[in-house]
Amino acid sequence: MTTTPLLPLVASAAPGAVEACIDRYGGLVWTIARKYLASASDAEDAVQEVFLDLWRKAGSFDERLAGEATFVTVIARRRVIDMLRAGRNRKNCQLPDDLVGEEADAAENHFMVAEQADRIRGFMEDLRSEQRRVLELAILHGMSQSSIAEETGWPLGTVKSHARRGIERLREMLSAAPSAGEVQ
Repeated sequence: MTTTPLLPLVASAAPGAVEACIDRYGGLVWTIARKYLASASDAEDAVQEVFLDLWRKAGSFDERLAGEATFVTVIARRRVIDMLRAGRNRKNCQLPDDLVGEEADAAENHFMVAEQADRIRGFMEDLRSEQRRVLELAILHGMSQSSIAEETGWPLGTVKSHARRGIERLREMLSAAPSAGEVQ
């Protein structure tokens, strides 16, 4: 049975979406929090923080990249790790291996890459239309600069200039803007 993803509904502020998300994933998030945090009170705090994070990050969920439950698990895992690293109510001094294992790190890295890609897509909108077109043809369609010149009818030197300036502008925007995980 396939379930309808709820995070896109949460992102679009659909009525009842947040409640449905809590109903669907509350048990999963509670289990993760309770497994690693010393008290039920701390687990409750973690669950609340996880659902706030999910509400804020629901728009970055992409079902083509991973399942919704995986996305929720990664967000919950990050929050629990943050709480453990902050030194609040640890069950032991070491982060559990299964919480910071290779598979969990791979899932987190996957979502970090997805978040970075979302940021770049947003910045692409701020480029001049010519720069954006050249970069989209090169990156999204895998076209060479000479193929782009043929496609657009622009001289090869112009295509190269648009590509270089577009990349330089993206670098500037990326270095100036805080990343998704940074406090502003």
